[in-house]
Amino acid sequence: MKKPKPLRYFFYFLYIAFIRFTPEVYRPYRLFFPWLRRLLVSIFLEKCGKKIIVKHNADISPHMEIGDFSELGTRCMIQSHTKIGNNVIMGPDVKIYSRNHRFSSLEKPVQFQGKIQEYTSIGDDVWIGANSIILPGVVVGDHVIVGAGSIVTKDVPPYAVIGGNPAEIIKMRQ
Repeated sequence: MKKPKPLRYFFYFLYIAFIRFTPEVYRPYRLFFPWLRRLLVSIFLEKCGKKIIVKHNADISPHMEIGDFSELGTRCMIQSHTKIGNNVIMGPDVKIYSRNHRFSSLEKPVQFQGKIQEYTSIGDDVWIGANSIILPGVVVGDHVIVGAGSIVTKDVPPYAVIGGNPAEIIKMRQ
């Protein structure tokens, strides 16, 4: 069943303006706020799995999907047209992009050339380390570990452990 857009955007506004800044689960004064963050996100996302975790100040688009038991990290930023699989965990300050600037013309400044929207996908059972960046159009395979501070510029095969800038395969999980 499709969710009505005006209602989705109302709950998105509530989340972005107020609820995303509420205390984390480990704070003694957390009250019901972690539950409320999860509830609002499950209402406004295009597709939302069960029992997700939404950490403090997660900046996310309503035009994305997240699978079952996945976690949106503290202060993460996830743009639209992103799919996150099941059982994904991410450290704080992870950035997942799906838009980039056009820059093909030398006649116009980059800021006036528009933007390109690309689909970014994270597989199942992925661990994304703190401060990692995943660039537009990248597909991260299932069971991947992304080392902290990595910048992922190209597709990652399943079972890889990657790290660095740009991220490279360190080893394969057995």
